[in-house]
Amino acid sequence: MEKILIIDDEKSICDSLTFALEDDYEVISTQDPNEVKDILEINNIDVVLLDLKIGSVSGIDVLKEIKSIDEEIQVIIITAFGSIESSVKAIKEGASHYVTKPIDVEELFVFIKKALEHKRISGSLKNLKQVVDRDYGVEGIIGKSEALYSVLKQVNKIKDLDTTVLITGESGTGKDLIAKALHFNSKRKDENLEIINCAAIPGDLLESELFGYEKGAFTGANKKKLGKIQLAHKGTLFLDEIGEMDLQLQSKILRVVEDMTVTPVGGEKGVKVDIRIIAATNKNLEEEVQKGNFREDLYYRLNVITLKLPSLRERVEDIPLLINYFLNIHNKKLKKSIKGLDKKAIKELKNYKFPGNIRELENLVERLVALSDEEYIGLDDIPEKYKGNTPLVNSDENIIIKLGATFKEIEQISIENTLKYFNGNKRRTAECLGISERSLHYKLKEYGKK
Repeated sequence: MEKILIIDDEKSICDSLTFALEDDYEVISTQDPNEVKDILEINNIDVVLLDLKIGSVSGIDVLKEIKSIDEEIQVIIITAFGSIESSVKAIKEGASHYVTKPIDVEELFVFIKKALEHKRISGSLKNLKQVVDRDYGVEGIIGKSEALYSVLKQVNKIKDLDTTVLITGESGTGKDLIAKALHFNSKRKDENLEIINCAAIPGDLLESELFGYEKGAFTGANKKKLGKIQLAHKGTLFLDEIGEMDLQLQSKILRVVEDMTVTPVGGEKGVKVDIRIIAATNKNLEEEVQKGNFREDLYYRLNVITLKLPSLRERVEDIPLLINYFLNIHNKKLKKSIKGLDKKAIKELKNYKFPGNIRELENLVERLVALSDEEYIGLDDIPEKYKGNTPLVNSDENIIIKLGATFKEIEQISIENTLKYFNGNKRRTAECLGISERSLHYKLKEYGKK
């Protein structure tokens, strides 16, 4: 039931309005404007009926206080006939309506319903914007690490360019979020973003999904169908996991990239399109080119601007932020109210390498939220595989040291390669090498590095 707060210094008006409204709404009333802040803090008030003059206190001042606490609260001004001018001023300050004394109860009900409808629509728009920002805006990509910040700076630089972008990085690092951020922060944001996962669709179907087809092009093609490329006209085409696309289809995509022309399956005429192409892969495409699995000409066409997403082990300082972000999401989803993970649990997770990156972390948080009944998730709640890990680099990573290199040269090679591995993160580098950050800084200065 919606809650209504009545603020009027006349007890008789508070009582009569409460009597008129209490069958339809939960009603709270006060004659003291100093109580308003406390009432709003402990009650989820939807509409306030506010007298323009409450003793010696101005209703306009109370209105401003209400709006500063929660701008979504709808305020209906109660006014004497002679203060209409003040009521108009109140409307300018954020009040939704005003009613004059003596109050017509039927008219008041109409205004309350309108105010509640306005609050509902306003709340829906606000939630929609939050969803869009969270899912598609740079603002919704969680993290404060240098490694992530450098990527977001690049996104901001290139968002309005029509050039192709290749997003690389391990599985689960959020390549799709970066692609969405590029589109929804660009001049093309009001047009379509068409997404296709090249690894999820069999090769023989992928072509028709991308290029569309003419009626009768093959058995079952009963009518013409536009493909993702044409649907993305004026907007963006995102080719996720492009490293999985077969060579024959790569040659057809190359034509689209080169001259922005698409020919539907079974069609004879090419159709011009205006699209921006973003591709993503967790494979090393240079190696795939050398193996003969990826066309060299297409690789160079796609690789105009490359955004390399850091793995979670390269942005360890973002783990607590991501945990809180996913905790809020899964608290709402599972109707839980877990406040967080304790310090020991977070410390243990920061030492885990997360081969599945952000996706693995989110799955873990969802599991922890689902299974926990306590306010805080502790170290004992963390699965054993996430415990007892040391912050080491991937054991498959190697560096080449020539025979006969001096100890000083070996030290420099080790430090510089470890720093590169952690994407310039000095704290993680020092932690991995077992030295202090001060010692690392001194060594880098000695090598002429900053």
